[in-house]
Amino acid sequence: MASVSTADFRNGMCIINNGKMCTIVEFQHVKPGKGGAFVRTKLKDIKTGRVVDYTFNSGTKFDSVRLETKKMQYLYNDGSDFNFMDNDTYEQMAIPAATVGDAAKWLKENDEASLLYAGDELISIEPPMFVELEVTHTEPGFKGDTATSTTKPATLETGIEVQVPTFIEIGDVLQMDTRDGRFIKRV
Repeated sequence: MASVSTADFRNGMCIINNGKMCTIVEFQHVKPGKGGAFVRTKLKDIKTGRVVDYTFNSGTKFDSVRLETKKMQYLYNDGSDFNFMDNDTYEQMAIPAATVGDAAKWLKENDEASLLYAGDELISIEPPMFVELEVTHTEPGFKGDTATSTTKPATLETGIEVQVPTFIEIGDVLQMDTRDGRFIKRV
């Protein structure tokens, strides 16, 4: 691990703060008229996703962590593990469901996911930004009810329940935004 000071901060950089791996969301160097300079930061805990404000004295040193993203294809879920394949080496890897976390609700077989590593440790799994999933259950809509902005719940093929416009029916394939679970369009 390399050592960095507050002068080396960059957005997206990963540092160890209080024993936790955090990425720098944003930072600001402040030089007041009186007293020493300091740095205001917003740090995102990689494991929990929580963003917290911290203030450090200028020149404070931290260990930095090199993050690496690897694209892998999701193959299948065997009940306890999610199985992925490296597209370059065709090597398969079983990842426990607890590590996959919320990404599981967006993963469909043969989709490509981004696996984030800090050194050799798998930190998180990001599904594609947009996915196309089929509606497996929803209440019927009303004919001609396309102009209103009302929504209804729908269950998609991965088991996730989302809000969709009332004209969506069972069997429709929807494009969804995985960042916020928003309906984009019918495919």
